[in-house]
Amino acid sequence: MSRCKEEEIIFDTMREADVWADSIANEMYGRLYDSYSTPDYKIAYALAFRLAAIENCRVYTKDENAENKYKIYAAFDDSNS
Repeated sequence: MSRCKEEEIIFDTMREADVWADSIANEMYGRLYDSYSTPDYKIAYALAFRLAAIENCRVYTKDENAENKYKIYAAFDDSNS
């Protein structure tokens, strides 16, 4: 089952977006969501890098130009746990 969190927030600075992305990465690592959709490229960028830093996480991104959204997907490999 795919669970996507969608938000419309846009931040002015990369720092604000990174702090926000950190909380979203924790929620995705906790398996609350499989993906995240945002119109803010700063959040998408920060979230993709935060998830990529997790050893057992594969990150996929999609630029949905028709909807002016960026989507980040996370897949976790728990076989090494």
